[in-house]
Amino acid sequence: MSGLNPQQREAIHYLDGPLLVLAGAGSGKTRVITQKIAYLVQDCAFQPRNVAAITFTNKAAKEMQERIGKLMSRAIADQLQISTFHSLGVRIMREEAKALGYKPRFSIFDSADCAGIISDVAKTVDKATLRHLQSIISNWKNALVSPEAARQLVSNDHEVLAAHAYLSYEATLKAYQAMDFDDLIGLPVKLFTEHPEIKEKWQNRLRYLLVDEYQDTNACQYQVLKLLTGVRGQFTAVGDDDQAIYGWRGADIENLKKLPAEFPGLKVIKLEQNYRSTVTILKAANNVIANNEKLFDKKLWSELGYGDPIYVTACRDNDAEAEGVIMKLQAHRFEHRGKFKDYAILYRSNHQARTFEEYLRDHRIPYLLSGGKSFFDKAEIKDITAYLRLLTNEDDDPAFIRAATTPKRGIGAATLQVLGTYAGERHVSLFQAAFEEGFAHRVQARQLEPLLEFCQFINRTQGRASNEPAHQVLPDLLKAIDYETYLYDHEEERTAQTRWSNVCDFANWLNKKGEEDGKTLVDLTQSIALINMLDKQNDEDYDAVQLSTLHAAKGLEYKHVFLVGVEEGILPHRESSDPGKIEEERRLMYVGITRAQRSLHISYCERRKLAREFIPCEPSRFIDEMGKEDVRFSGGKSDPLPDKATGNARLDAMKAMLAGNKR
Repeated sequence: MSGLNPQQREAIHYLDGPLLVLAGAGSGKTRVITQKIAYLVQDCAFQPRNVAAITFTNKAAKEMQERIGKLMSRAIADQLQISTFHSLGVRIMREEAKALGYKPRFSIFDSADCAGIISDVAKTVDKATLRHLQSIISNWKNALVSPEAARQLVSNDHEVLAAHAYLSYEATLKAYQAMDFDDLIGLPVKLFTEHPEIKEKWQNRLRYLLVDEYQDTNACQYQVLKLLTGVRGQFTAVGDDDQAIYGWRGADIENLKKLPAEFPGLKVIKLEQNYRSTVTILKAANNVIANNEKLFDKKLWSELGYGDPIYVTACRDNDAEAEGVIMKLQAHRFEHRGKFKDYAILYRSNHQARTFEEYLRDHRIPYLLSGGKSFFDKAEIKDITAYLRLLTNEDDDPAFIRAATTPKRGIGAATLQVLGTYAGERHVSLFQAAFEEGFAHRVQARQLEPLLEFCQFINRTQGRASNEPAHQVLPDLLKAIDYETYLYDHEEERTAQTRWSNVCDFANWLNKKGEEDGKTLVDLTQSIALINMLDKQNDEDYDAVQLSTLHAAKGLEYKHVFLVGVEEGILPHRESSDPGKIEEERRLMYVGITRAQRSLHISYCERRKLAREFIPCEPSRFIDEMGKEDVRFSGGKSDPLPDKATGNARLDAMKAMLAGNKR
C-alpha cells in the first residue's frame, strides 16, 4: 500500500458500514478499488467468491481484473466476481430463470433484434422513430415503470405510441424466451422483490460489493445494489457527482442524494488529489464546475506543477477550425517529438468529426474514431453470422430468429410467437421445438411447412459445415439463401451494392482464413467472436490521433487535448435550456477539461456552415467560466486570416530543423 495518500488508505481500510468515495477525475479511484479488494481477501478473511466489484464497461472490468491479478495469485483472483451490472444480471438470471418463467438458456437480444420487434408491433420502419421508441421504452424500464404504468405517464404522441408498443414488445420477448439489455437489470429487481428467499441466497453469496462510477447508476441499478446489500450495507460506492453526464440515458444523480438518507450510517471520503493534470488545467476545471449546485463540496489539486497555459482560439468557420487544429497538432508534435496517440480531438456530437477526419486524411495523419461501428456490427454481417451461429449451435435462439426471417421465407411473427411460447413451456430451443409433434398441433400446415423446410436446410448444411472446408460450404450457403437478391429487393441500388460487397469481403476473409488454418466453417464460427479484423482500437500500441465524443472519452486521459466546437448551441447543447440540463452540459465541459494531462487547446467558430448557409456562433459561456488568469486567447475578427502557405512553410522549416538535430 505504499504510495497511497491518507484519504486513499482510509477508503481502503474502512469496513464499519456503507461507504461513498467521492473520487475526483484522475484521483486514483481504480487503485483504491483494487487495493480494497486485496485488503478484504488477504487481511480481512473474506472469501474471494463472496466479493463482487461492479463496473459499467467490459473494458473497465478487464482492467480491474488485470490489476488485481498483480496483487494476488491468479487462482484467488479468478474466484472474485468482477463484472458489469449486465454480466451480473445474466449470472443471476441464468441461475434463477425458472422462478420468473424463463428457461436457463434464455436468449439475450441486441439493439437490432429489439428494433425489429418494435418495428413489427409499432408498425413503422422509420429508423428515427424506432430509435426514439427504443429510447423511451428503455428509460421506462430503467426507471422500473411497467407497461401498464407507462400508459398513465404519457404526455405526447411519441410516448403514446411507445406505451402501446411496450406492452406488445414485452409479451413478444417473453414468448421468444428472450431478454433485452434492460431486462438483465430489471428482472433481478423483480426476482429479489418477489422471492425473498432468492434475495437472501444472493446476499449471502455476495457479502461485499464495490461499485465503480456510481454516479452513472439508474433507478434500476440502484435497486439491485440496495437489494443485494440489504440491512448490512456492506458496500463501497465510488463516484463523482461532477462527472455525472449520462442523464439522457437514464442515469440518475438523485442516487447520490439518496445514499445518506437511505443508509444513515454512510461514511463519505473525498479523493481530491489529482495525479493526471497540471495545476492550470485543474484550476480551469474547478472554476467551471463551481457554477453548479454541489451535492458535496470538492476541489481537485495537483503536485504536478503549473504547466502550459490553456489556449483558446476563435476560428472563422468549421474549415478554419479543423485546419488550425491539425496544423497546431502537427507543429506541437514535431516540437515536442511526441507520438500521434498522445493527442485527442474531443467534441460534443458525432457529426463534428467529419471535417476533422477530412483534414487528418489530407495530411496523412493516422487517427482512430471512437465509437465507430465495427465491421461485425454491420447488419449484413450479423445476418450471415446468424446462419453460421445456428450451424454451430442450433440452440442459439436469437440466431434462429434472425436466420429464419432474413431473407423472408414465409415464417411470420405469429408462427414464431407460438413457437416461442411452446419452447418456453417445454424448456427447449426454438429449433428443437419446431420438430416436436406437440408444436405441430398448435399451428396450421401452411405455417409449419416453411418452418420445417428451413430447419431441414440447417440440418443438411450442418453436416457439411462440420466436415468440409469453409471455401466449399460458404458460397453454397449464400447462394441457397439468395442473400444478394434480398439486398437488391430491399435497398436502394448503391446501398445494396455496398452491403453485398461487405458480405463478399467477409466471405472471402473466412474462406482465406479457413484455407490458411485448415479450419471448417464451424471451427471458424466458434472463433469469430474473438476476432475483429478491422478494429485497431483495441491495439493500444497503434499510433494514431484519437477522435472522440466527450461522452466516450470519459474515464480516459491524453497528454494533449484539443476541445473543439465550444460554442453556445453545441456545448452547451441547444436543447439544454433548463437549469438541470445546463448543469449536465457543464459537467460535460468539466470532463473534457480533465481529460488533458499536459496541455489543453480550446476552439470555437465565429460562424458555422450548416447545409449551404453560415450561421453566426457565440463562444460557450463555459469559456468565460474557466477564468482568464491562465488562458491565452487568439483569433477572432481582429486577427488576420490564417495563411495556409505560411503555416505549411513554418511546419516544413520545423521538420528541417528537427532533421538537422538528428544528424
